[in-house]
Amino acid sequence: MDELAARAALLAGRRSRDARLRRVGVSRAGTPLWLLSLGRGSRQALVVAGPHANEPVGGATVLRLAERVLADPRLTEGADATWNLLLCLDPDGLRRNEGWLTGPYSLGCYFRNFFRPGFHEQPEWLPDGAAAAALPETRALLRLQDELKPFFQCSLHGVDVGGGFVELTRDLPGLDRRMAHAAARLGIPRELGPYDTLYWPRLGPAVYRIPRPRPRGLAAAITEAAVESTWCHPLRYGTVTAVVEAPMWGVPGVQDGAPPADPGAALHAVSTTLRHDARVLEHLLARVRPHLGGTPDVARLLAPVDDYLLVCPGLADAWDPATTDPARPLPPLTNAHLTALRIAGRRIAVRTAGLLHQLVTRAGRDPAGALPVLDRLIDAWCAAYRDDSGARWIPVARQAEYQARVVLAAFDLAGRHAPRARTGEPHWGTRPAVPMHRE
Repeated sequence: MDELAARAALLAGRRSRDARLRRVGVSRAGTPLWLLSLGRGSRQALVVAGPHANEPVGGATVLRLAERVLADPRLTEGADATWNLLLCLDPDGLRRNEGWLTGPYSLGCYFRNFFRPGFHEQPEWLPDGAAAAALPETRALLRLQDELKPFFQCSLHGVDVGGGFVELTRDLPGLDRRMAHAAARLGIPRELGPYDTLYWPRLGPAVYRIPRPRPRGLAAAITEAAVESTWCHPLRYGTVTAVVEAPMWGVPGVQDGAPPADPGAALHAVSTTLRHDARVLEHLLARVRPHLGGTPDVARLLAPVDDYLLVCPGLADAWDPATTDPARPLPPLTNAHLTALRIAGRRIAVRTAGLLHQLVTRAGRDPAGALPVLDRLIDAWCAAYRDDSGARWIPVARQAEYQARVVLAAFDLAGRHAPRARTGEPHWGTRPAVPMHRE
């Protein structure tokens, strides 16, 4: 996190006529939220990195985008655009992932050091609407959106295991072809049936339309993601939002669009496995919880554990043909969908095990004897990702280059039909840039 901010400050200082860095808010722990703005155009583009704590690739992507934007005047003067790059929306959460960020880049290291806050502490989510936003990070982003009124917004996400895909609030015809070209050049699998978009309209291969938000219960909101969010908040300004997902460990099977031989049996197996794993983890949590204490740090780690275990029964029932709600049937499935569901079910289990592992390790003692069991589970589930799914690490440089290419393609397509009215930053250029370390 510190390196990301320092590199942005260095870039702003080196190119002070074209770039500036300003603080647009603070996190819950008082960490500054930094915005790097490039160009002097009247039309605003907003790129948000680090909305999820365990998805760090966006930081590398925004630095890559900054260098590219400053090197190509067609992206600023030629497009009458200003690029606004929010370096990290959840810096506190990102710091909690620093245990694996320096490597080794193995699944075991990642999941044993994984952190992502509970659903109510994820800054892009607005379950009670924008007016009731409680997190300072969320309020800072909402203020920024209202100030800039961007024609284009991009949220940079990372898939831990799977493939790349894009979610849009409005169709950008041609994005699927450009995305496919970038993915092929860089060896990134495209996810043709993500768990996240199971019920969403498909705009093209690996491109999906975000549905308009609607009131939902907590479990349904978590599993279907069709709730109020900062992705949809700027719709009032005509903004098109692109959520760009780049995988850390790629799985070839997520791009297999062929029909499955026996989808019912495969779905039943996924659901049965998820139910079994959830029961094992619930028993481990019951053994561990009495020995953890009640510190804020423990509460922050327990919140996502409770959330993951909360949604497991509903997910298993929604996927199992024997228990699927007739009013909410599954869409036609491909092998890519089944691969994504297997990955998603395993992801919930191994993330939960990783968080429990951290809780016990930080407690400094293990009277419940949970650590050996958790180590066996994590090792077995990571081995299944590698051996059964073929998950392979994608170097960070390739992740960031892929994500940057998709962002630039979406920016170009969004700009062709965006209004030309001046929005945001009316006094751009009237004051000198202030290096971050002196602000």
